Amino acid sequence: MTAAAETGMGAPLVVLAAGGTGGHLFPATALALALKARGLDVALLTDRRSAAFAAGLDGIPTHVVRGAGIAGKGLLGRALGAVEIALGILQCRALLRRLKPTVVVGFGGYPSVAPLIAAGRLGIRTVLHEQNAVLGRANRLLAPRVTAIATSFAATGGLRPEDAAKATETGNPVRPAIAAAHGRARPPFAPDGPFSLLVLGGSQGARVFSDVVPAAVALLPEGPRRRLRVAQQCRPEDLERARAAYAACGVAAELATFFADVPERLAGAHLLVCRAGAGTVAEIGAVGCPAILVPFPHAIDDHQTANARAADEKGGAWLMPESAFTPKALAARLEAFLALPATLEKAAACARATARTDAAERLADLVVALVSAPTGGGATAKGGERRGPFREAA
Repeated sequence: MTAAAETGMGAPLVVLAAGGTGGHLFPATALALALKARGLDVALLTDRRSAAFAAGLDGIPTHVVRGAGIAGKGLLGRALGAVEIALGILQCRALLRRLKPTVVVGFGGYPSVAPLIAAGRLGIRTVLHEQNAVLGRANRLLAPRVTAIATSFAATGGLRPEDAAKATETGNPVRPAIAAAHGRARPPFAPDGPFSLLVLGGSQGARVFSDVVPAAVALLPEGPRRRLRVAQQCRPEDLERARAAYAACGVAAELATFFADVPERLAGAHLLVCRAGAGTVAEIGAVGCPAILVPFPHAIDDHQTANARAADEKGGAWLMPESAFTPKALAARLEAFLALPATLEKAAACARATARTDAAERLADLVVALVSAPTGGGATAKGGERRGPFREAA
């Protein structure tokens, strides 16, 4: 029975708050589809930056709300960000009063701050989803205020003991196209056959990959080098020099600033070289693609290193800090993998074993449990006070 049927009324509404990057929006999209399949209504609150992407979510009403980041900014930037968040809270409070959702789910980052604080003040039940292995700064602010917390990793750094008591490990939902590739056969690791190397660096590549990967390939002996089939995402300004470097060493390379078919490319790659965002780590597990993870060294709280370490410890990927990611070191890794395909076969199996392809359903279970819980009390406010639905905090 759906949550809507249990209430005897129209379908309950769940509001999702996400934006900033695909790492927040992709799991929100996956949850939206899972909730709609269970008969619930869904709406999305997002920031101006993500509104264009969110407009493509068919059938999901989208509202743009105010907000701004504070972490890593100077005094003036923090002050302006705080003003934006305060205005966003007022905006979200009015919007949520009109929409009357049963649950609000936030996916981290500053676009979640105003909606979740406003929901808490209105006594609406709230869920916070953390994609990374370290709780983000916005989520640390929100964690004491929400009804429930969903985590993507078994161990999540920065989660206080009192907040861990309301945490559930659901995993990180991935795009449906990625989840569908979980059962697909991996390309064989033939000892002398073609070897597909995929290099991704975010929406527009990463300069370090254009610096290091072609130079590493050039250091390989001719035999292994001839087996390589490279597809690499590059920044626009790096595209031509990377193309020239591959041509100089006789390697077939497909270079672009953006790949629209990443799920298919992940499914067909023998090895991936990439950053270690939470979404990427979840996707390589779902697809079972071995990876060399090079965390972005300037990420706030170094959360990408924590993500990469968790994947490395499970045996499905190798952590290479950017300081150690040199042409010589990468060439040695590539030559070893080309000579011993069993190493990659084992890593592919380990990566797939860590996958949580049911993460969207597990997160939906948590949300539906709150939707279906008896009424008469809202979210637990900071300090333990119970608030009724849509009642303002004192």
